[in-house]
Amino acid sequence: MMKAKFKQEALEDAPKFKFWKHQAETNGLKINGISEKYIRRRHNGEVLFAMLEVDADTPEGDKIPPALFLKGHAASVLVCLIDIDTREKFVVLVRQRRISDGSHTYEHPAGMVDADDAPDDVAARELGEEIGLTATAADLTKLNAKLWFPSTGTSDEAMHFFYLERELPRAGIMAFHHKDMGNTSEFERITTVVTTLPEAHKLVTNVNGLLIHFLYLQHVGDYETMKLL
Repeated sequence: MMKAKFKQEALEDAPKFKFWKHQAETNGLKINGISEKYIRRRHNGEVLFAMLEVDADTPEGDKIPPALFLKGHAASVLVCLIDIDTREKFVVLVRQRRISDGSHTYEHPAGMVDADDAPDDVAARELGEEIGLTATAADLTKLNAKLWFPSTGTSDEAMHFFYLERELPRAGIMAFHHKDMGNTSEFERITTVVTTLPEAHKLVTNVNGLLIHFLYLQHVGDYETMKLL
């Protein structure tokens, strides 16, 4: 079978690049030039990540620090599975090796928001791909009203945070434990982990994951669990 050939997307045509450039210029940056240092594309030719050097002036007449890691937006979901009998809460994490320090990390299901995708649609799709949970955008609750940026100094990455609660028997909850998931075309080797929220807080080391714990608990008013974090 012949593999489909895709045309490589030019940087200036990538939705994440156009969004970043529009926002930067709207906020007063005068962009004089952009140098492409490295571009990583998906198997279909779309721009996934890009390392760029940006020559831009601020409205105050300064040069903006030039390094930009173009990532675009991402959606992250805290999945809370509630034991239908005991009311005990569990969360489902994904375990995978990350380049930050080479270790296995524990994270909440998340995915890139590309092209014209709605963030809640992406979040629901990632639940199926990363932990095997069937959900729709209507099942999710948004936790932040506007985009939040984890690393404003070097990246355009912005986060959408959601949560989903579902009541299940204990056996149904534990069925999500130690499942082998992931997308091989994107070099994902994922194992799911079911744990309590306080234990998850000990396992998670990325700031987005720690933040979503507090956002969720505040939103549902579970301050007793918050005290255990």
